[in-house]
Amino acid sequence: MRHTRLWAVGATALVLSVTAPTAAADAAHAVPDPARRTLPAGDGWGSDGTGTSGGSAADASRVFTVTTWEEFRAALAVEGTEPRIVKVVGTLNATAAGCAAFEAPGYDFDRYLADYDPAVWGYEKEVSGPQEDLRAASATAQGKAIKAYVPANTTVIGVGGNAGITGGSLQIQGVDNVIVRNLTVESPLDCFPQWDPTDGATGAWNSEYDSMVVYGSSHVWIDHNTFTDGAHPDSSLPSYFGEIYQQHDGELDIVRGADLVTASWNVFADHDKTLMIGNSDSAGATDRGKLRVTLHHNLFRNVIERAPRVRFGKVDAYNNHFVVPSSGYAYSLGIGQESQLVAEKNAFTLPAGVPAGKILKKWKDAPVTTAGNLVNGRSVDLLAVHNAEFPGEFLRDGAGWTPVLRGRVDVPQAVPGLVGHRAGAGRLR
Repeated sequence: MRHTRLWAVGATALVLSVTAPTAAADAAHAVPDPARRTLPAGDGWGSDGTGTSGGSAADASRVFTVTTWEEFRAALAVEGTEPRIVKVVGTLNATAAGCAAFEAPGYDFDRYLADYDPAVWGYEKEVSGPQEDLRAASATAQGKAIKAYVPANTTVIGVGGNAGITGGSLQIQGVDNVIVRNLTVESPLDCFPQWDPTDGATGAWNSEYDSMVVYGSSHVWIDHNTFTDGAHPDSSLPSYFGEIYQQHDGELDIVRGADLVTASWNVFADHDKTLMIGNSDSAGATDRGKLRVTLHHNLFRNVIERAPRVRFGKVDAYNNHFVVPSSGYAYSLGIGQESQLVAEKNAFTLPAGVPAGKILKKWKDAPVTTAGNLVNGRSVDLLAVHNAEFPGEFLRDGAGWTPVLRGRVDVPQAVPGLVGHRAGAGRLR
């Protein structure tokens, strides 16, 4: 098979093609190419209707191998909606030049801190003025540099065991038929978080840039990726005004009318606000009847909350393993506005002192189905223990639908071993 190597030089993309081997040589050395994989029939909501094939049928001229962030964005920008495959080799760094490269002239973080210190500004109004304007301009520059928009009919896949993206934000926005596999995605660091003194009793730093966003898109398969904060966990971040200088947003958000998504065999690790399905209670006009998502055989390891938090969608979460952190844990499964979550045959590993009732969290009154789940190896009725431990947050039983689009379903006793050995980047089979 011929591959196309793409270099970005300034604003011009130069494409060089490697001579294709002969058909006989191809046949003699035929090895299944994971880039040509499609989502199997019946494997979650992503398989509904036309299914998800990504760029599996791409012509040789639309198969790109990239080794830099610039090459990657150029490959995605090649015109046309015909199937394409983008193969990632090594780690692509979207912020190699550092935060200073995005700063608007005149922006001064020390000046920002001095201007908006609560002792000076107070907590009654949002920040405004020259330094806030310059911060916003700097943030806009960073956003333009680190966002990569994935077109329709595309497969993005890491090659080997060490392919990934750091500092970038994958945007799957307003398109159909996308596959993303085998990448280690390190959460982008927001260089310019905004101080909001009105957020809560003592204010908060708010950041942008999710690692991956599915926004108004359909038929998406997210498989065998590792989402992590990498070298910059929250514990490494400083504090200002008594609040953590939060530079992370979500690892994966599925929002604004997104639909028919399967996320399988991924690792979501060491993060706070991890996976959100539906981002606003007031988004019913776009989200009602959509946000149908299947989560299976994923590992949620040491995540604080949103694994996932759900609004509106019919979400099927089965055969996932949740390894709960020993400190800071809020909840795993968030029940939100008009959600219909089915959580079955999952395994939860809880440390001493964390009650099983915290696994579920009620944000709004909505029904939920829980069955066949294990907590520390024992069968536990998650709904019953939640309602017993938190009677003020009573949850209703019965999501009102029965999932039928499931591939392999394992007994929950096998889930920790299976997911621990097979989930995440570098473990394609």
